Amino acid sequence: MKFVNWKVMLSLTLIGSSALIYLTNFFIFKDMNYMLRLFLAQLGFLPISVLLVTIIINQLLSQHAKRSKLAKLNMVIGAFFSEVGASLLKRLASYDVDKDNFPKELNSMEEWTEAEFPAFTRRLLTHDFQITMDDAGISGLRTFLVGKRDFMLRLLENPNLLEHDSFADLLLAVFHLTEELAERTDLTRLSPADREHLTGDIFRVYARLTVEWLAYMEHLRKNYPYLFSLALRTNPFDPQASAEIK
Repeated sequence: MKFVNWKVMLSLTLIGSSALIYLTNFFIFKDMNYMLRLFLAQLGFLPISVLLVTIIINQLLSQHAKRSKLAKLNMVIGAFFSEVGASLLKRLASYDVDKDNFPKELNSMEEWTEAEFPAFTRRLLTHDFQITMDDAGISGLRTFLVGKRDFMLRLLENPNLLEHDSFADLLLAVFHLTEELAERTDLTRLSPADREHLTGDIFRVYARLTVEWLAYMEHLRKNYPYLFSLALRTNPFDPQASAEIK
């Protein structure tokens, strides 16, 4: 209610100020015809003014605000991959039965054209991700994810995640997998049906994580070449990758 009253007061003040200026003009120059011509001229410009303010300027401000939010979101995504994503992707990729098909292409990412990033993403979206993970691998995955749960919870508190549906879906998929693994008392005695269920959850995380990692790498190459260099040298799909420059 206070906000509404404030807007009403502001409207009355502006209208009163305009009327006062017109009255002052009339008392000084005594020229009603000129005032009417001036009023009609200003009235004619009003639709253009509305166009400039409410559409063009508002659109520019919205784009600036969106870019600012995306910049903050990319910082959140960067923190995720530094703390969780890159290590998780490397862990999952090591159990990918088709892992040898990726490293050579990804290591040449620095030379890719802009069109190659979406083309490779489309390949990933249709790729049949297959992971054969033994009991030790599943147990290690649970230990890793449970240890990162608090960090990921803090990421979910960031309102900028609403601007990036696919990354938010990735986090939810990772959380779901974490909870599924944490609820099992003995991962070495999984029934075939339970193992199949967990494998499906792992596939979901692996597929979405790979796509988001590629999008993040594209962002780094465009905006932060020095970060891209390190991320490329530590390519999670390459078991021989090393941050050291040889």
